[in-house]
Amino acid sequence: MGCGEEGLVKSIEGNLQNKVAGMGVRVGKKIKMATKQPIRGPLVVTVDNYSISLGMGIANKIIVEVER
Repeated sequence: MGCGEEGLVKSIEGNLQNKVAGMGVRVGKKIKMATKQPIRGPLVVTVDNYSISLGMGIANKIIVEVER
């Protein structure tokens, strides 16, 4: 996803589902990429009007279908 793009969460890798569910990130939820830091830095996504910071290791395990 690029900055400003929105999409639907399609899948989340195994045991990570429970960790990110507490942050509002679940399969079927719409998320929007707010910012992305350079050189594998964290990124900020918006879910249900809340901003959430995710490390790249976690973000790479969340599969999103980008809306065009």
